[in-house]
Amino acid sequence: MLSALRRVAAFCLCLALCFGLAACDGSANANPATISPEDMAVIRRQVEGFTAARDRLPELAKLVDERDWTFTRNLIHGPMQEVGREMLYINQRLLPQDRAEANKLATSLKDAMADLDEAARLQDSAKLQKSYDDLEADFANYAAVIPEQALS
Repeated sequence: MLSALRRVAAFCLCLALCFGLAACDGSANANPATISPEDMAVIRRQVEGFTAARDRLPELAKLVDERDWTFTRNLIHGPMQEVGREMLYINQRLLPQDRAEANKLATSLKDAMADLDEAARLQDSAKLQKSYDDLEADFANYAAVIPEQALS
């Protein structure tokens, strides 16, 4: 009889602990995921470089329209070359659920830039224009994943 009472007592204790832990898991008071102030500061710094590269698109468009092969490549390898690194740092600081999409968009942008460089190297006018159009769209798409707080 004593052993049965011990089992019942142990069972009740287990139940009480289970319900107590479930009630105290904190999910009711959980805050939505946010980017830390330190991470936001890093993102803001990197967004400056990304924005500077994006702001060079009109200049790049003019070079593409003029079929200026040399200066098209110079702009890509000069002032715009750091955009890949800047996106990498931004992506590392984003919320975990946003990183996969940001990485995909960054890869697409870097691929478009490489295609544009290759078209200029080969002096392929048709591919040059298509690659520029892809690059311009990829800059816009990537800008959409940048947190609004980092843009102000």
